[in-house]
Amino acid sequence: MNAYEHTQRASLHWFLYPPGVFLLTMAWLNRGQVLTALILFGTTALVVAIGFCFQRLTIRDEGSSLAIRYGPLPVFRTRIAYTDIARVKPGRTSWIDGWGIHWIPGRGYTYNLWGFACAELEVRNRTVRLGSDDLENLIAFLQTRLPPSNPPR
Repeated sequence: MNAYEHTQRASLHWFLYPPGVFLLTMAWLNRGQVLTALILFGTTALVVAIGFCFQRLTIRDEGSSLAIRYGPLPVFRTRIAYTDIARVKPGRTSWIDGWGIHWIPGRGYTYNLWGFACAELEVRNRTVRLGSDDLENLIAFLQTRLPPSNPPR
């Protein structure tokens, strides 16, 4: 495998838009109270922006690192250098890991958008879970990128 790129899409962002419409309506109804209307409008903008940030999750090879990006609004993203990955194995997230970006003490980081299938990476003695609906191909690709001193287990 020469390169890897996969985008997973989810519909969870649609659950954020009705509260956004409700908040916008409340801002309009409270337009006479400027501070309240501004707070409600700002909250609306934040809720809708978060919806636009978490519509899809793209995991892509960038030569020396793996890029993890949510979008289409590219606010949340990270990179993991292949040289920092000690091992890769298939795993499953739990309800406690949630969807989105989470850090749970004792469980590590989770980057997930939908579902429970994930690639479990050991990165610098910490656990990173990458949710994917293309798990087999992601793991096969990552195992080809492991440093020679860190063979897959």
